[in-house]
Amino acid sequence: MKFSAGHAARVVLLSCIAALLSGCLSVAAAEPDQPRQRVRDLGVIIGSFQPGPLNAITDVAGVKVGQTTLISGEGKLIPGQGPVRTGVTVVIPRDDVWNKKVPAGFFVLNGTGEMTGLSWVAESGFLEYPIALTNTLNIPRVANGVMSWMIKQYPAIGIEDDTLTPVVAECDDGRLNDIQGRHVSEQDVIAALDSASSGPVKEGTVGAGTGMVSYGFKGGIGTSSRKLSEKEGGYTVGVLVNANHGRRPELVVAGVPVGRLYEPPQQISHALTPGQSEGSIIVIISTDAPLDSRQLTRLAKRAALGLARTGSTARHSSGDFMLAFSTANVIPHYPKEPTYQLTHLSDTHMNPLITATIEATEEAILNALTMATTVTGRDGHRIEAIDVTRLNRILYRTQR
Repeated sequence: MKFSAGHAARVVLLSCIAALLSGCLSVAAAEPDQPRQRVRDLGVIIGSFQPGPLNAITDVAGVKVGQTTLISGEGKLIPGQGPVRTGVTVVIPRDDVWNKKVPAGFFVLNGTGEMTGLSWVAESGFLEYPIALTNTLNIPRVANGVMSWMIKQYPAIGIEDDTLTPVVAECDDGRLNDIQGRHVSEQDVIAALDSASSGPVKEGTVGAGTGMVSYGFKGGIGTSSRKLSEKEGGYTVGVLVNANHGRRPELVVAGVPVGRLYEPPQQISHALTPGQSEGSIIVIISTDAPLDSRQLTRLAKRAALGLARTGSTARHSSGDFMLAFSTANVIPHYPKEPTYQLTHLSDTHMNPLITATIEATEEAILNALTMATTVTGRDGHRIEAIDVTRLNRILYRTQR
């Protein structure tokens, strides 16, 4: 683990404040108004490659992210009415992806979950529409939203043109959200798609991540990127996750067993009741390296190593789906000529991309944790955000 310049001074100051608060802070969880920071801003440097300017999936030119967050109601669960703690997050690989398709591949580490449309990605080797993330029971409505948006963009779909099978990935937010209510509407999806941008990406309790829980803390959306040197090709890898996985004792931050050090062992109790989900994670990987579907599948597999570095063991009822695409080449919709050319990176030059993917995945998951805010959801269920002050103290103490 590496710490950036000035980290030690910041941690000493935080430790002094913590000492004054003695006992209180050792058992208290993060308050909703505690300033949230990305893990790199806390002084923790993951890996060796440098991030892109935004340290986000949108560092890959042309990639856009849009989100709609739905938060309303409080108190007792009334199925179909609320409280609502959910949303949708969309990733658009490039403008006009229907006519200018992107090569794509995927990997399913553990399949207790769903990412629709993967059979067509496996068969064709490309992606031709936006990717949407949401909660488990909202998949059909979100798929409808993607289809309605696509038909508006391309009115010939299903008439003179082909049909589509949207890629929609889910995680279970039922611990905080009225999941039976399926509150994400087609209009919410369309709003996310219409507002998608290539700028900074909001993280934590936002979009599809609004009701998610990770390692016993509030989880949600996280993102990170890596930029290779010119000698290594100058390529960028960007990752976006929806983190809803893991149990508290498993959490590892930059090699430190934070989950076991966060609170006294006798206070750690995260057993799940029968029928309760272990959680899931969705990992979306983008790159501008010229990779084909086979190579992107290889890259998607490596994201599982970044997941493992944060402590995940991909439990029996966890759904862990990784999807990767490349913006370097264009696969035409209906090419007039029988052949077209694609630039192809040699497998022997993939190692830096593999390392970059692992690093960006690990950091994206940690960003989801440190940027999320405490949420009280249905039936008063309260999921605390990780206390960044305590996290900093744990990391600093283990390095002394």
